[in-house]
Amino acid sequence: MALEPTKNIWHNGKLIPWQDATIHVMAHVVHYGSSVFEGVRCYAQAAEHEKATPGAGIFRLEEHMQRFRDSAHIYRMPLGFTVPEMCQALIDTVEANGVAPCYIRPVAFRGYGEVGVNPLKAPVEVYVINYPWGKYVPGNAGADVCISSWNRNAPNTTPTLAKAGGNYLNSQLIRMEAAINGYDEGIALDVNGTISEGSGENLFIVRGGVLYTAPLTSSVLNGITRNSILTLAKDLGIPVVEQTLLRELLYVCDEAFFTGTAAEVTHLRSGDRQVIGDGAMGPITTALHDEFFGIVNGTRPDRYNWLTPVKVKVEEPVGA
Repeated sequence: MALEPTKNIWHNGKLIPWQDATIHVMAHVVHYGSSVFEGVRCYAQAAEHEKATPGAGIFRLEEHMQRFRDSAHIYRMPLGFTVPEMCQALIDTVEANGVAPCYIRPVAFRGYGEVGVNPLKAPVEVYVINYPWGKYVPGNAGADVCISSWNRNAPNTTPTLAKAGGNYLNSQLIRMEAAINGYDEGIALDVNGTISEGSGENLFIVRGGVLYTAPLTSSVLNGITRNSILTLAKDLGIPVVEQTLLRELLYVCDEAFFTGTAAEVTHLRSGDRQVIGDGAMGPITTALHDEFFGIVNGTRPDRYNWLTPVKVKVEEPVGA
């Protein structure tokens, strides 16, 4: 997916030109993967509903910045900025660049200063970048997925509650293997051989009118979109069960879909070449998909106060 530069990047409290946001080749992060980050969406608001956020809104900003802070804390990485200060940094960056809808990438990493595995004396650099980004899975036909030969790490190896850059080496292996074999995405099993998640998405399965998803103990990221879907399902009266999921449930389920900041709500058409349901988006997935996009695009009321307004002249909302 091609990257479209914007004008400004926020760095340690100041906006700097995009081209000046560079690091040294001997920065600790280059050699040891010592970074934490977030992926955040800013949505254009269609203003078709009287309670729509005017202009544009950042989705679940405070929750993202709390997870960002938690990830840094787990890795003993002092950010130097509070959660409210980081929230303001994202707002300032979006408004300074005047780009919405967009994807926002806050990242903190160990910079230049020390060589060796021990990172404690390497300085922490904090950046916020935003840029235009549309749908992660193009079209509306659904994703064809496979069970990966690569497992998610065990819980006592790298902490899954932290959204750390190093964790995504495992994700890269899953995604590359899937692409080489002709799939849109791969699904990893956990150390016990039960379903974990996609390379960068949480997974939901529907069977018999019940919505299932793996628990956090199955080495899944505590996804913010995942949490949003659980909230919507409860309000829509959809039964939800969080439990360990056998691999073969992917073959016999009625519906399945991914969630995530990038994937949003993307239904799965097939798993390991076996069609899921009739291959189309099923009724429960459709209800959750439509409710989610209705809120973020402003066609339904933001009854959870999930959107933080930003002052940006917006383009048309990204389609669902």
